[in-house]
Amino acid sequence: MTLLYNKIETNDRRKELRSRITPAEKKLWGYLRGSQFKGFKFRRQHSIGDYIVDFYCPKLRLVVEVDGDSHFSDEAIKYDKRRDNFINFFKINCLRFTNQEVNQDMEGVLYKLEKFIGDHPQPLLIKEGS
Repeated sequence: MTLLYNKIETNDRRKELRSRITPAEKKLWGYLRGSQFKGFKFRRQHSIGDYIVDFYCPKLRLVVEVDGDSHFSDEAIKYDKRRDNFINFFKINCLRFTNQEVNQDMEGVLYKLEKFIGDHPQPLLIKEGS
């Protein structure tokens, strides 16, 4: 069985990315860390397959990406599309925000996250034998 999450091969890269967090990622992380956003636990620089995502909430099956200028070249757009398709294959959703959105409209970013949660209610966990 192949490991999907946090493959050992990505450890060094994930650690490097955590140490070089962008100002926009740092700002959003301030709202997501420590289960403070609606009680949902988010992980920072989490790998899914060979891809490393900015933030991941396992319970919501949600990736949150903060895209800087490097994401808007033709090559980067194609890469992000392949990456999103791979992630979506495992029934994981991806919400993308630009640095500008995070820096200038955090209220709007948080509203979109709340709306996602409201539109994607979690299934109830039923204990066996109940």
